[in-house]
Amino acid sequence: MTTTTTLKTTKSEEIFAAAQNLMPGGVNSPVRAFKSVGGQPIVFDRVKGAYIWDVDNNQYIDYVGTWGPAICGHAHPEVLSALKDVLEKGTSFGAPCYLENVLAEMVINAVPSIEMVRFVNSGTEACMAVLRLIRAFTGRDKVIKFEGCYHGHADMFLVKAGSGVATLGLPDSPGVPKSTTANTLTAPFNDLEAVKALFAEHPDQISGVILEPVVGNAGFIPPDAGFLEGLRVITQEHGALLVFDEVMTGFRIAYGGAQEKFGITPDLTTLGKIIGGGLPVGAYGGRKEIMEMVAPAGPMYQAGTLSGNPLAMTAGIKTLELLQRPGTYEQLDRVTQKLAQGMIQVAKEAGHAACGGFISAMFGFFFTEGPVHNYEDAKKSDLAKFARFHRGMLERGVYLAPSQFEAGFTSLAHTDEDIDRTLAAAREVMSSL
Repeated sequence: MTTTTTLKTTKSEEIFAAAQNLMPGGVNSPVRAFKSVGGQPIVFDRVKGAYIWDVDNNQYIDYVGTWGPAICGHAHPEVLSALKDVLEKGTSFGAPCYLENVLAEMVINAVPSIEMVRFVNSGTEACMAVLRLIRAFTGRDKVIKFEGCYHGHADMFLVKAGSGVATLGLPDSPGVPKSTTANTLTAPFNDLEAVKALFAEHPDQISGVILEPVVGNAGFIPPDAGFLEGLRVITQEHGALLVFDEVMTGFRIAYGGAQEKFGITPDLTTLGKIIGGGLPVGAYGGRKEIMEMVAPAGPMYQAGTLSGNPLAMTAGIKTLELLQRPGTYEQLDRVTQKLAQGMIQVAKEAGHAACGGFISAMFGFFFTEGPVHNYEDAKKSDLAKFARFHRGMLERGVYLAPSQFEAGFTSLAHTDEDIDRTLAAAREVMSSL
């Protein structure tokens, strides 16, 4: 795809050219390479609040938020101050510290399903561990996931996955043995009948169902009315466990996550992003009787040298404290509604097929009439048009996820002026597509 840019990107281009000789594709995570939207990625220099500055000193309004953690805004002064204080004590202990207790108690008090929690270092690690746990607890091997949902890059989840896999149009990944994914069953999101059929086809073999309760890795796709409730009933009827992957939605669409928002309590939950306040972290938790299977309390082994490190715990504690302040989620909801609904209106006024939505500080839109209920619907979006739109917005100082198949994020740092500037830029770009 040929693209042009009015940005001064000389330094970004030089750095990325060098990076391609040092790292696969020049990046450490695939979507960063801009392959699906064309052109070359900008190279970040610094972030603050709702803004990014690249190495050429271009400024952008940011709607990626380091893929979710920056819900309070980048480099929040209170988070930085807390980190500076604890930094003097050391960056890693590899041993228990009091801060783990503090964050654990905050998570347990916030998330309805969690009675005990184990901290890890990423969302991928949390989902790997929770899969092992549901198999250990039930004595069954098979698991159901949904097409377009992404639960990290572990072998058993790279089946009809979302995020970078969907963005790059990759098949199930080479290097993953068929024996590893033989026990991974898939169904379309929002399709209860397909889930029922899988349980009927594999009686007493399915350990559980794992899903993003609001999909963020195939674009923004909310659950249909009754879908989450139906999954809760089906899993209970078959003695299987229900797992919500709330790495994206946890503390973002409500303080207690999607399970609080929709009033559905799963058996287990995975978390990440926000509870690290911008530092690498993940967690999984659930009912006490299940979590006591985890070593050293029980026989299911999982470990991590950097798990619960004092820096990540500190950043998470301060971030959750900020989110508990009055009016936080009302502000996130108001700003995101203005952005998401405005974007669809601008697109339609310019004559484009468009649909989308939002929940609190999470949003997305597609270049298709919609509605989008699952990954197959999402793939009907005009990807070439999205690529041109993305480049046009970048040139006007708005940084969106470089993929049609990724949700967007707002933060407490985004202002009405930021939204107005974004919609004005979108109006210009939409009229030229």
